[in-house]
Amino acid sequence: MKKLNSIALAVVLTGLFTSCSKKDEEQEPTAYLVFKFKFDSTQQRLNNFGQPASIPVNHSAQSPRFNEMSAHYIELAPSATTALGQGVVVYKNAETTAGGNSAIDFEQSILAGEGEEFFRTPIKSISPGTFHYLRVSLAYQNYDINYRINFGGNDFDLTGTLASFIGFNTYIKNFVVKNKSVAVNANRKQGYWAFETSVFGIDTVTSGQAPEGATTVPNPISSTSPIPPGSCVVTGPFTTPILITGNETKDIVITVSLSTNKSFEWVENSNPGYFEPAAGDTVIDMGIRGLIPIVN
Repeated sequence: MKKLNSIALAVVLTGLFTSCSKKDEEQEPTAYLVFKFKFDSTQQRLNNFGQPASIPVNHSAQSPRFNEMSAHYIELAPSATTALGQGVVVYKNAETTAGGNSAIDFEQSILAGEGEEFFRTPIKSISPGTFHYLRVSLAYQNYDINYRINFGGNDFDLTGTLASFIGFNTYIKNFVVKNKSVAVNANRKQGYWAFETSVFGIDTVTSGQAPEGATTVPNPISSTSPIPPGSCVVTGPFTTPILITGNETKDIVITVSLSTNKSFEWVENSNPGYFEPAAGDTVIDMGIRGLIPIVN
């Protein structure tokens, strides 16, 4: 009798564990909301209000070749009247007071290049809803630009790498522009930049600060949902509103297409059309010129 009871118990336990195993195997894989960057020099060039923008008189600009970008904040906004922060915030990078006022902690930033994933989160963690706009607070960008110097009466057209911090405030320990490291160990406001180049085999880095409020931050819904001055929360409408139910079984990939159309702008004090810092040209604007969220 005892033997029969033992057999019966073994059968029940085997069935139980087999059932659990099957349930585990049958569980749906986790679906993610994934974000990637795209840098598009042909995308429309916009101003702070999301309107087409031309280049001002006595200014020149060029479309830089992007290496990488970082974001500080991502928000899905249900409508054009949704106040900043009142949508669904899906990501926010760490901040620190190590430099005094609260600032983006650059050391913890995620840097990504063209087509590279810079953030993902399980869709089940996102509050369901229909969203018409995407907001992305951009923080750091690194790209190559063309410039000209005159040496010995001859013009030389060269390439340099520019790193610029376009977030509201960033605490920077150190960063690498291209090959050379720059130590800061302090906060830097929006518009801080460093430029590295090699001239006749000598690597040099110079740095500076664009004027306050000069960085373009396109927001086509600025009249109904403004952003704070000095922030870099770029806003763009979905072509078709995105619906999130929480029951998705496949990833949703959003390509954040950023307009780099003549996004590097300077005040012209030399030959028109050539960035000549040694001849007095001064950086005025490094803002992205538009955002289009593309759902794949």
